[in-house]
Amino acid sequence: MPRGKREGHEKEQGKGQGQGEAQGQRLRDVPRVVWLLAAGQFFNMVVAFTFVYFFVYLTDERDLSVAQAGLISGIGGAGMVAGNFTGGWFGDRYGHRRVLLAGSLVSGVGVLALPVLPAALLYVVPAVGQYAGGCVRAANGALVAVSVPGGGRRQAFAVTRFAANAGFTVGPPLGALLIAHASYALLFVVDGLGTLVFAVYAWRVLPARGAVRARAADPGPGVFAALRGRPTVLVLLGAILVADLVYRQQYSTLPVDLDRHGLDTGVYGWLLAINGGVILLLELPVTLALRGRAPLRIVGAGLLLVGAGYAVLAVGTGLGTAVAMMLLLTAGEILYKTPATAYVADHAPAGLQGRFQSLYSGVSVSGVVLSAPLGGALYTVAPGLLWPLCAVLAGAAGCAVFVAGRGRGRVRADVVAGEGPDAARAGGPAPDAAGGPPPETGSLARRTSG
Repeated sequence: MPRGKREGHEKEQGKGQGQGEAQGQRLRDVPRVVWLLAAGQFFNMVVAFTFVYFFVYLTDERDLSVAQAGLISGIGGAGMVAGNFTGGWFGDRYGHRRVLLAGSLVSGVGVLALPVLPAALLYVVPAVGQYAGGCVRAANGALVAVSVPGGGRRQAFAVTRFAANAGFTVGPPLGALLIAHASYALLFVVDGLGTLVFAVYAWRVLPARGAVRARAADPGPGVFAALRGRPTVLVLLGAILVADLVYRQQYSTLPVDLDRHGLDTGVYGWLLAINGGVILLLELPVTLALRGRAPLRIVGAGLLLVGAGYAVLAVGTGLGTAVAMMLLLTAGEILYKTPATAYVADHAPAGLQGRFQSLYSGVSVSGVVLSAPLGGALYTVAPGLLWPLCAVLAGAAGCAVFVAGRGRGRVRADVVAGEGPDAARAGGPAPDAAGGPPPETGSLARRTSG
């Protein structure tokens, strides 16, 4: 090889090795507590069978009508969303680790009780369990946020998302095997005991040092006052709410539309497999590669890709357009979900990290309750309008985030002494690893203890 070309080749090879080492370093910078939490989430998602097969269990094993099963599932979904919205409030006051442990215990016991519950209690106990599970989800996010300083949260959230997605990829097929070769009762026993094992694991490995109760007498700025000083966070939360309503149509109206156009459940199953496989392969490396990029631009681009996916489907529902739609939707999810979570965490004041994570968690799962009834009603009245409207809504959400991102440099209310994403670099007190408020240190603790 000529000397000039050889030197160029060696330079490019060294550059590639340097990029690989840099990505490895960024993963090594993720705190140990996050890796421990991710390992627990992986296990917990592997055994999280119940919500996947719960509806079928109600209609097949309990002989309930579709309407009754739908009502029970809907109440449970509402409980789960409520848990996401409120779990961080409890965590800010009592410690996010405590919320995670209590929520896991309640959820595990509720699942274990399912096979022996009378029909009347099926309207109550699963909803309580789902509420507890929602609190656990909010606590997971808050524990990551308080354990990682600003600037490093994006890759930390990517690690926990990878673990949860990997677990969910394994879990449902294992659940199907249990049902086929044993019974629903064994399915719930494995799920419930697995959730309790996760609680014991979290109790043993997650640090509990330094947990402090916030002072009720001097609550400091409330969450809504904090949000008024962070308009970009408000815009982002609204965009994620709209995006989730659109995104989750793939779990409700999409299989109906595929069947209407002659594509059976096997095709739908392969589309979901494409979604899960691509996320597992690409989300973590893409997050690391884009770590230094402006987060709102990445989120905006992701939402536009979600809109583009539904725009493709609006052209016509067929095998090719369905695959293209899922690839675009998956690319959009990879781009927007992790940076959006980290952005909200980076702009939360000390002492409100849990409530900010609860707001994000709540809006990011609101589609669980709202997407099916809203999408189903529109599809019943005007099936040809659903996909164009989804494309417009996701595109508008993406544009709103882009516009908000352009003005972020003029808004610095989120960075004050000891608060916001620069607190750790400025030398402010770090939050305790158990998820409680930071140790009380003079006026700073009094101002942020709400």
